[in-house]
Amino acid sequence: MVHYPSEKPLKAVLFDLDGTLLDVEMAEFIPAYVQGLASHFTDLAEPDRFADTVLAATFALIRDDRVRASNEALFLEAMHSRLGIEAVEFGRRLDAFVEDGLGRLATMVRALPAARDILQLCFDRELTVVIATNPVFPRPVIDARLQWGDLHDFDYSLVTSYENTRLCKPHPGYFHDILTQFDLDPEQCLMVGNDTEHDLAAAQVGIPTFLVETWMIDRLDGAFQSDMRGDHDGLLEFLQKV
Repeated sequence: MVHYPSEKPLKAVLFDLDGTLLDVEMAEFIPAYVQGLASHFTDLAEPDRFADTVLAATFALIRDDRVRASNEALFLEAMHSRLGIEAVEFGRRLDAFVEDGLGRLATMVRALPAARDILQLCFDRELTVVIATNPVFPRPVIDARLQWGDLHDFDYSLVTSYENTRLCKPHPGYFHDILTQFDLDPEQCLMVGNDTEHDLAAAQVGIPTFLVETWMIDRLDGAFQSDMRGDHDGLLEFLQKV
């Protein structure tokens, strides 16, 4: 039996997406996404150079701890400075890829039946539910994964994407901004995720954490300690009792 470490009632749950609510191997998805996107820019950049630039700019969002207008702004700044691609042109071609190419990646994302039960329980209890995925992707790419995972029809309070977020996990400012946006007490929140670095970093701002062990990522050998842990069935059982 795991116990919620706060005496205050739970009001909000922040969920990581990939590997937490979806069965997806991001080490395969990200290269496929970048290669597909590159095919829409072949007249402006050699595909390998474009792909390398997108990956470098994406991972820079995670490493760079400067507060910016948005993650999108920093990403597009890199695309312009390194490849000369203007923001408007990038957006136009991204939209084209979303329309005619993104769907080819659908088979890489598998629905997790337990995820719907977990989310439905949270909504039945009228909790604030945030999809706290690391905001390095444009919103349409996140929405597509929610669709493929059969999680698209919930009324989330927020889905963090590179357009609406100005920092990334594991920066404490990422979590602080969510708390501020919804005027939440961190002790009345729960961060649920499978990454011991990115997700459990919520503890830096006082948010209790639940580590989902089903597809755990522990790249830094236990960067942060979770308050609670278990598989998806354990998470559902915990949320039923908290």
